[in-house]
Amino acid sequence: MLIIRPIRDSDYAALYEIANESGIGFTSLPVNENLLRKKIDSANAAFASTPKCPGPESYLFVAENSETGEVVGTSGIEATVGLNDAFYHYHVSKVVHASRELGVHNTVDILMFCNDYTGVSEICTLFLREKARKGLSGRLLSKFRFLFMAQHPERFSDTLIAEMRGVSDDNGTSPFWEWLETHFFSVDFPTADYLTGIGNKVFIAELMPKYPIYVNLLSKAAQACIGKVHEKTIPALRLLEQEGFKSRGYVDIFDAGPTIEADVANITTVRNSRCCEVLIVDDSRLANAQMHYIINTQISNFRACVGKIVLGESEDEQGKALISQETAKALLVDSNCQIRFAPCGQKPA
Repeated sequence: MLIIRPIRDSDYAALYEIANESGIGFTSLPVNENLLRKKIDSANAAFASTPKCPGPESYLFVAENSETGEVVGTSGIEATVGLNDAFYHYHVSKVVHASRELGVHNTVDILMFCNDYTGVSEICTLFLREKARKGLSGRLLSKFRFLFMAQHPERFSDTLIAEMRGVSDDNGTSPFWEWLETHFFSVDFPTADYLTGIGNKVFIAELMPKYPIYVNLLSKAAQACIGKVHEKTIPALRLLEQEGFKSRGYVDIFDAGPTIEADVANITTVRNSRCCEVLIVDDSRLANAQMHYIINTQISNFRACVGKIVLGESEDEQGKALISQETAKALLVDSNCQIRFAPCGQKPA
């Protein structure tokens, strides 16, 4: 069984391996020991915190194989972005050049440098190792975060964004960045991506053009990348679109990948979730039960997994979620504890 839990100090070696495997373009996991250890420290502080409103907390979770104890993935949530460090985007806008006298009316796309998403929450750092990509594992690693946010709304903004990885090749070459590099930066994409990942963003403010960039002046290859995702990111984008995320025209300043957003309350998994008490029952009563994404309601001892649930119907069980002993063990819950869950949308095999 795959179990999601808060990251620990002892997970550093696994996190480093995941950072290496994730490759260039995965900015939130730089291959840098100091930065990775700081991420773990920040997560420890976040899970130990008791905020009454969204702040600088950075939650980092890992996916663990319950049978082997191996860490096979990560997933994170930033409670807010842009409060301590500037959070940059381009917004794809339009400008009209028109002359009634000459009968000319041209609409041109432009890229506006902005900080419009300052203060919103962000889901990030999702990576599942190749060997663990089966069944509902990938979906669990993404969707449990919505349940966590629904259960603890005081910790997060009402608006949630996700920055999707843009187009680049196996060598880390981004056609969009190549154009920016040639005209403004003189720094290759892997270097710029790494500097951002380790928190060194001063060069962006110093070198980024302050005026709108006319899209039709970019190379054809750069233009074709705007708002497009890396081929390996397509499944993640489709998954979030099914949850209700949409693009509002914001793209990454390095690879022009889209940033998509949703109101937390309107996310499909959040709307379909419910919270109720647990009742642990024999597996035989769950034989035909539907699979659910399930979390406990804790913070420092948070757990999430996929398991079967039946809603109680008898007088003694009404309003309770019936789960197996295995699921209860994975979630660190006993009967009468609270859980939050949402249907996976499919029957068990």
